[in-house]
Amino acid sequence: MDGRLSPALQTSSPARRNSSSSQALTVYSQAPRKKPNKILRSVKAAVKKFTNIIIFRSKGAKPKSTTPDTSSIHRRDVSYSASAPSTETNITSTSTLRHSESYGSSTSLNAQLGTFNFSIKDIHEATGKFSSKYEIGKGGFGIVYKGRFRDGSLVAIKRAKQSIYNPSLSKEFKNEVLTLSRIEHQNLVRLFGYLEHGDERILVLEYVGNGTLKDHLDGRMGNVLEMAERLDIAIDVAHAVTYLHTYTELTIIHRDIKPSNILITEKLKAKVSDFGLARLASEDPGATHISTQAKGTAGYMDPEYLRTYQLTEKSDVYSFGVLLVELVSGRHPIEQNRPAKERSTVKWVSL
Repeated sequence: MDGRLSPALQTSSPARRNSSSSQALTVYSQAPRKKPNKILRSVKAAVKKFTNIIIFRSKGAKPKSTTPDTSSIHRRDVSYSASAPSTETNITSTSTLRHSESYGSSTSLNAQLGTFNFSIKDIHEATGKFSSKYEIGKGGFGIVYKGRFRDGSLVAIKRAKQSIYNPSLSKEFKNEVLTLSRIEHQNLVRLFGYLEHGDERILVLEYVGNGTLKDHLDGRMGNVLEMAERLDIAIDVAHAVTYLHTYTELTIIHRDIKPSNILITEKLKAKVSDFGLARLASEDPGATHISTQAKGTAGYMDPEYLRTYQLTEKSDVYSFGVLLVELVSGRHPIEQNRPAKERSTVKWVSL
């Protein structure tokens, strides 16, 4: 299913969205270069607008979830057709993975996500035995490869680090599997399956082939994003965050909203990825926060969360606000080469 979002976040037609973005582009392009205070006020207004939208939706009543109870699912069939949101994935037939050899508390994974029917051999064939020429990303969890199965299905294969068994990485892997199994939205990367085989831990995900938002902002993808395109991407991320906070069975807090975790399609649509740090909100309706160790990325982390170790969905809203400032200003959250008073972009905006 696609997330059903409020009218406040939706546009009635592509023309309306393009018109709105074009107006925003005109405003920014006409801003006098010698009067930075006007630009700062525009940035602040944009941040306030988008964050208010998310906070408003988060405070509203949650509709009854139409997502099936995943705790009773024993098999998850994943298929993709021409009517699905992304054209880059090219999944043309039902694809499944087998949980071939497990360890730890993987029984809970089976209960949540199901039993799949691919082997480690299929993964090796899809990636050329994890050949470096198929690498498309690398991070703390491991390496992401571009893979193609025998039926032509194009996927992203995320392989955990193998060298030393790390309990925290294992927990992150299982957390990402369980989180992704609960969600389905056009602005979130889709999970097609997972595999544990010996010391191999693998996720098979939707392939999005136009780099990350960070790649685009840093100029590694060639063309510079126009302001209208940047605001459209911000709207896509706002859709995704609102869905996670409001339209899932339990609120999901991503905890790591940042440009390198936003994948961009060929049509410049945004998809939020990397749910290894995500947390589910408490099932207690009276709970105001989750007490947990502070995790995330410097510059994007909510300072109140860092200070109190109390996590709420507002932490994602803060990260989104930093992302939005980065989109419209071109500044990184921390600018090491600037004067001391200007290094923190958040403080710079508040001047």
